[in-house]
Amino acid sequence: MARYIHPSRKKRLSKLALLTRWAPFWTVPKIYGKNRKVHPGRHTKVKRNWRRVKTKA
Repeated sequence: MARYIHPSRKKRLSKLALLTRWAPFWTVPKIYGKNRKVHPGRHTKVKRNWRRVKTKA
């Protein structure tokens, strides 16, 4: 990647970064019940890591 990131590209990358965040912690008891312990990362829409899967941005 270039040393200088254009604002448009930076905007696209920031949007993609938001998509890979974990779901909120309160979604776990809402979906599975009070006693079930599940990682909130299961409920994210997009599962992407900067090392494994590349983007088109």
